[in-house]
Amino acid sequence: AGMEASRLRSFVRGAHHEWTEEAVDGTMANMQHFADGTIAPWLTPEVQAIARRIVSSHAFGFGKPLLAQADPAHLAQELFQLDTVVMAHDGADPADDPGPRLIYANAAALRLWRRSWADQIGLPSRLTAEPQERAGRAQMLHTALERHAIRGYCGVRIDSQGRRFQLRNARLWTLRDASGQPCGQAAAFDDWWWL
Repeated sequence: AGMEASRLRSFVRGAHHEWTEEAVDGTMANMQHFADGTIAPWLTPEVQAIARRIVSSHAFGFGKPLLAQADPAHLAQELFQLDTVVMAHDGADPADDPGPRLIYANAAALRLWRRSWADQIGLPSRLTAEPQERAGRAQMLHTALERHAIRGYCGVRIDSQGRRFQLRNARLWTLRDASGQPCGQAAAFDDWWWL
């Protein structure tokens, strides 16, 4: 077991006074809850490796860090708590069914899409967009793969409740494995609004 759930809830409320109860609940939903009332983070060695890959691939693609002055020991936690929305999917062929699946979403992304970690991770990434937006999204992902990294993407997405939002100035980049081979893609944005 881990920390008492009530202790973390109090900490989150104290650290983020502006958050609604729904936002606090969303943060709590991203933890593993045990019968004894304790929780443990979702942070596994695999998720830590994905977080490192997202950050290092961003630096490779754009020539600058995603996180300012990230402490390597806490990189995954810093990425998860970043106010900028960050998501990533695996390197599955988009032409195959179901195509790429989400492998990472930070807290900002989980709040925006109104999903828990368990509901978001593994979801076919095409389902983050409405059907009429998916062809444009697929083309943009192809372009980002060819160029390794692009800036300025704009598009419409849909949250888990069907609410549409516009995103603007997104950055997209190719994830690279330890040998430098493409193994997925990531996106980050902080400019969005509800439609």
